[in-house]
Amino acid sequence: MKPVKPVAIAGIGCICSAGLILKDCIDFLYKGERHPAPPVNFSTRLTFPVFEILEDFFPSDLIKKTNLLRTCKLALTATLEAISDAELDRKILENKRVGVCIGTNVGSSMNNEAFCLDDGDGRDPFISPVKRFLISNPTSSIAAEFGTTGPLQTVVNACSSGSDALGLAASWIRSGICDVVIAGGADEMYQITYTGFKSLLINDDSPCKPFDINRKGLNLGEGAAIFILVSEEILKERKKDPRAYILGYGSASDAYHHTKTRPDGKGLKVAIQEAMETSKMVPSDIAFINAHGTGTLDNDLVESCVLNEIFPGVPFFSTKGYTGHTLGAAGAIEAAFTIACLEQGMVPANVGFTTPDPKMPPAYPVQQNSTINGNTALSETLAFGGNNSVLVLSTGEHPA
Repeated sequence: MKPVKPVAIAGIGCICSAGLILKDCIDFLYKGERHPAPPVNFSTRLTFPVFEILEDFFPSDLIKKTNLLRTCKLALTATLEAISDAELDRKILENKRVGVCIGTNVGSSMNNEAFCLDDGDGRDPFISPVKRFLISNPTSSIAAEFGTTGPLQTVVNACSSGSDALGLAASWIRSGICDVVIAGGADEMYQITYTGFKSLLINDDSPCKPFDINRKGLNLGEGAAIFILVSEEILKERKKDPRAYILGYGSASDAYHHTKTRPDGKGLKVAIQEAMETSKMVPSDIAFINAHGTGTLDNDLVESCVLNEIFPGVPFFSTKGYTGHTLGAAGAIEAAFTIACLEQGMVPANVGFTTPDPKMPPAYPVQQNSTINGNTALSETLAFGGNNSVLVLSTGEHPA
């Protein structure tokens, strides 16, 4: 793969169970705490713990009043923070070529239980849930809120959706299609997702334990992370240094199984190679790796073997022990955490890891808050369908 031009990140917003803004999220991770519990935002007889957002997180009357799905409200909340962080205003967004590219899973679903039950029982359901669904595309809801007129794309690619949205959005900036792109991922948690993962037998009935020998599966979570990607021209107009850069992106499919990770990790290796080659980085340039680390048996085993092979000695960890698996938002949230850790010069402990798995290489995830050297890191996501997506992110100087 040929190297590509770095794409500047002017602002970031993030909301999840760890915090309502990015700073609070990263501070929470460094505390080493987590509080998963059975869901309360929907009724269920199951008791598997999840990471829900319980506070009234909507920041404005406008968002409170709109008849949108929770996924859109999460996306809009993170977008408001990202735009403020980038110091952009609505006038700029309305007068420039601004695209929106959002990854999601649940945000593309018709998740209204009452409607589905009425329809399944042969009754005529109220049409209002359908109308609500049709206006609740997270991409179009952002475009409508901020009056953008550039390209719109919703990426639905399982758990790699958020990473893929960032990779695609960066290409819009590089190709000159857009001056600004609002990009990231958003997903809520609801009953069908919760029970669906239970049917796959990959839920942990206790707090998840990425890379630990006693891992039993994942905990679900919810949230959103939004990035403001800008062109070189916008950077010059703003006269403000970017917060970070997307240096490279790689994506590849295992072509192996609907849900299982390919045992030899070939797809992940190809995605890593593409990301590294497009970013002009080599393994020694990488300060740390924010791994997918779901806490499932197959994912953690394959991922640890690949990382040990390509990046021996490079620190790695998973943050899903703090947030749960946020599905379509995971890649974006973890990319935001990666940049925040680079800014702080410190990574959090891989919570839940206490006992090594002898089937894994003798290279363990970070076990305590640790300082790091360098300004470039890797964030990777592995998804159902065999999707593997990798981002190379940096807080160093990389002129676009």
